[in-house]
Amino acid sequence: MSATGTTRGGRRAVRLVSRREFVERIRDRGFQISTSITLLILVGLIVASSFTKPGATYALGTQASSDVIRSIGNEVSSAGDAQGVHVGISSVDSQAEAERLLRDGTIDAAIVEGEHGPVILVQSSPPDQLVGLVQVVARTALARDALANEGVAPKHLEAALDQRPLAVRSLEPPDPHAKSNSAVAFVGVLLLYGQLFGYGFWVATGVVEEKSSRVVELLLSAIRPSELLTGKIVGIGLLGLLQLTLMATIALFVSNAVGLLTFPAGALGAAGLVIVWFAIGFAFYSTLFAVAGSLVSRQEDLQNTMTPISLVILASFFVSIGALSSPDAPLVKLASFLPPSAPLAMPPRLILGSATPAQAVLSAAISIASTVGMIRIASRIYASAILRTGRVGLREVWRSRRTTDQATGVRST
Repeated sequence: MSATGTTRGGRRAVRLVSRREFVERIRDRGFQISTSITLLILVGLIVASSFTKPGATYALGTQASSDVIRSIGNEVSSAGDAQGVHVGISSVDSQAEAERLLRDGTIDAAIVEGEHGPVILVQSSPPDQLVGLVQVVARTALARDALANEGVAPKHLEAALDQRPLAVRSLEPPDPHAKSNSAVAFVGVLLLYGQLFGYGFWVATGVVEEKSSRVVELLLSAIRPSELLTGKIVGIGLLGLLQLTLMATIALFVSNAVGLLTFPAGALGAAGLVIVWFAIGFAFYSTLFAVAGSLVSRQEDLQNTMTPISLVILASFFVSIGALSSPDAPLVKLASFLPPSAPLAMPPRLILGSATPAQAVLSAAISIASTVGMIRIASRIYASAILRTGRVGLREVWRSRRTTDQATGVRST
């Protein structure tokens, strides 16, 4: 293939390179094994969660010699059932027995007679949900007992204690899917972080492999550096999209198959958002990873050139985690429009309903435009550095691009 022919068939060259990258990577045993293990873990987690009982489960000990404490225990159990919390009641004969059961983990808390009335015993840190139930029930039970001792008639006693809780009125209607959307957004952020870093690393290592084996010299004798770089990004990116789509499809299918696991209604839309923003984020970061790979000739030196990129992705990841609890925070809003952080910060804002479709389109447009410019800059650096041995600096590569092109006869964009 001549250089002229390649110029006329630039798209064909990109397709050939991307096909080569896709086929070689998907045939790699390491990729097949890691994907299989990931899918097995994913399916295992979904199936295991389908067998877990909804709500928390506690064991509460009550002193058998006290009628008041036994009554409190029974009411706690009933109140827990009403709130989806299972509280099992165990009878204990004394405080010493309650302490023994707490230490060996048989019970989570116990109600025993104290010097001035019933006391809640716990091993160390109190289980807040259980203690809260006991406190509410005990307050009512002790008040009932005190009023009865004062001679209050039973009908007046129940009327006095049976007070309705204060009404709660929201300024904005609550979102019934808020918790499930937050969980979906968290999973999506984790997947994006892992996939962006993992496949970006593949781009960098692929560049180093070609450079160290001098395969790149043969490739650049037939096609332009920009075509080689674009084909590599497209091929590995398509493989990443395939893997993400496969994981999302299997997760949805298994979740529906087990039946006991309720999958959020917006999961399909969230999965689509994750896939779209992976494509946008990968296109941006893969150019940086390719440059990082072109600056070194050994895999051992790759970590040094990749560190700044890794820190940017890590910082974006932490910002996106903050978006799960505060999607409207100024830093999160700003990050959702900046190309390095938008692929991680914008999806949770969209899933949680904080960002509008127009804002998402604007953010995507900024990221895509930045990626186009980044590809041009990366191609220039890549073309000059890819044929150099040893580790080279960005400033040196940028200044010597034309000299390298003339010496090698390689045409750059």
